[in-house]
Amino acid sequence: MAQNSFGYRFSFTTFGESHGRAIGCVVDGVPAGIKIEEEFIQSEMDRRRPGKSRFATSRDEGDRVEILSGLFEGVSTGTPIAMVIFNQNQKSRDYSNIKDIFRPAHADFTYFKKYGIRDYRGGGRSSARETAARVAAGAIAKLMLKELEIEVLSGVFSIGGVEVKSLDFEYAKKSEIFSLDRDVEKKQKSVVLDAKNAHDSVGGVVFVKAKKVPSGLGEPIYHKLDAVIAEAMMGINGVKAVEIGEGFNSSNLKGSQNNDEIDSNGFLSNNCGGILGGISSGEDIDVKVYFKPTPSIFKEQKTIDKDGNEQTFFLKGRHDPCIAIRGSIVAESMMALVLADMLLLNMGAKMDNVKKVYDLSS
Repeated sequence: MAQNSFGYRFSFTTFGESHGRAIGCVVDGVPAGIKIEEEFIQSEMDRRRPGKSRFATSRDEGDRVEILSGLFEGVSTGTPIAMVIFNQNQKSRDYSNIKDIFRPAHADFTYFKKYGIRDYRGGGRSSARETAARVAAGAIAKLMLKELEIEVLSGVFSIGGVEVKSLDFEYAKKSEIFSLDRDVEKKQKSVVLDAKNAHDSVGGVVFVKAKKVPSGLGEPIYHKLDAVIAEAMMGINGVKAVEIGEGFNSSNLKGSQNNDEIDSNGFLSNNCGGILGGISSGEDIDVKVYFKPTPSIFKEQKTIDKDGNEQTFFLKGRHDPCIAIRGSIVAESMMALVLADMLLLNMGAKMDNVKKVYDLSS
């Protein structure tokens, strides 16, 4: 698998940089016959789109998706679906003062050590701008999941330690900050704006839920569903931890508290978050994704330049005060992409499934 690609049977590859001409993706392995709703794809892009509110970066990108291949009369053909999103609102001059220095907590230092090249314009390939392509790819995955009545939902669970008291995914779709709780949203917004006004940033937690996922998804031992979900989420810019089900709290419990007992009607609880032994149990898949504070802050900071000399600098540019907010739709998209891939991988797990495809009676 190439370093810019994700997935095996249902895979995607992204390309482009933050301040390049365009970003985009190629989605491969999409079964033929899926109705590709372009309005839905654009609506997904609009959820992530910057410049919509004071809680996000003011970079004003339309994020209009152009589909280049893989469709005929609105239906997937089984060939690669290529999509491109042209950048329209770059301000590379904002980064001229950091041309030769490394921004703290960014990938500037590590990318330079790896490649020996410094694209200082918004971070280049390491910029979260790349995640727009993941949302486009995720929209294709969701259209496949829709055919199987599988739904993936997300929302902001916590901002700066202010946690929601309930999980209302329908409300999250309407919220300016995708908050899961209308009663907590105001306080979460205040935390974001306080950080923004102080020229600082704040971290947050996103909750992702997948519903009606069939049991049996996951390829043990080395391609477990929970491991792949963790990889997908950790690959999102700014994510520092992933929690499935009870997650961190399960280490504080006894087996009698943590075990999900079963009766004739099914599981009595879902502490495992819908995954047992790396395989889906048929219960909802529950995942929390932890985002660090946006490293781009407007305070004087200490760093070094490419020659190792100590420097102090003030950052310019347009940045999200809380990356977890727009990260919500990205995490949701990555979950959809994982599930689409796992569904196709699982088709060959039983000979009965193979026989259904290759009907010997015909």
